[in-house]
Amino acid sequence: MPPEQRFAPNATPYERIGGEAAVRVLVKRFYSLMDELPEAWGVRRLHAEDLGGSEEKLFLFLSGWLGGPNLYVERFGPPFMRARHLPFSIGVAERDQWLLCMRTALDECVGDAALRESLYGSFSALADHMRNRAEAPAGQAAQQSL
Repeated sequence: MPPEQRFAPNATPYERIGGEAAVRVLVKRFYSLMDELPEAWGVRRLHAEDLGGSEEKLFLFLSGWLGGPNLYVERFGPPFMRARHLPFSIGVAERDQWLLCMRTALDECVGDAALRESLYGSFSALADHMRNRAEAPAGQAAQQSL
């Protein structure tokens, strides 16, 4: 039976992705890609050498964000994700590198194409919201250097 037919129409993304085990696999793959892909170096360097803490926090956050147990809130309180990321300089490059890792992890770990695309759209909006570094538009930066 196709994945989209296994769930009630009101199933959460957490249920549709496969629950706790599937979210853990997605997060583990996401961080392994961050370590493996040279083009993700800019975002990787914003993290601790050991990604274990980041991996666990992202798992806890995504559990609730996807409609499952609100594990992050239970342990740390409201996520306030943008505020928690303010100490790190996050611009377009870091956003795009983060999204490269997440897109690849989604492609490898989520079989349901419609769910995968929906999640990628939501992750894109979240990643863009984390940007906190002012950057001149590409054309404007080139004009200023003349």
